[in-house]
Amino acid sequence: MFSSHKFKTDLQNSRTLIYDSIRFLKVLIVEDEIISEEFLSIISFDISSEILKANNGIEAVEMCKNNTDIDLIIMDIKMPLMDGYEATRKIREFNSNVIIIAQTAYTLENDRNKALEAGCNDYISKPILKEALMLAIHKYFN
Repeated sequence: MFSSHKFKTDLQNSRTLIYDSIRFLKVLIVEDEIISEEFLSIISFDISSEILKANNGIEAVEMCKNNTDIDLIIMDIKMPLMDGYEATRKIREFNSNVIIIAQTAYTLENDRNKALEAGCNDYISKPILKEALMLAIHKYFN
């Protein structure tokens, strides 16, 4: 018999384990839309020691050069000046260790493959669900 109480308890326990295992990351959010950037900041707050923000790929590359201790980059793919694919390729030229999770409103399989080929570790689609992002992060910071 299905127990909704047990399911809720299991879900809460798994969320607690995820959050406890990935606290104190230095996170760079690369997003040109203010509402999306604020949403990602709120989601990232519980796992972050510091949150940096960039509005385009050029800023993201410079921030990575100037902050070599960034643990995680949440990278929007479609941005002005330099898109997330190009920014990721440039970051990978000098930092192969930082975890980069691409995020985009486009959900074609080709976009996912392009993100991974550019050097992203993972890919999530918009609208972003908090649990989906946390699970993606948990894979790399467990």
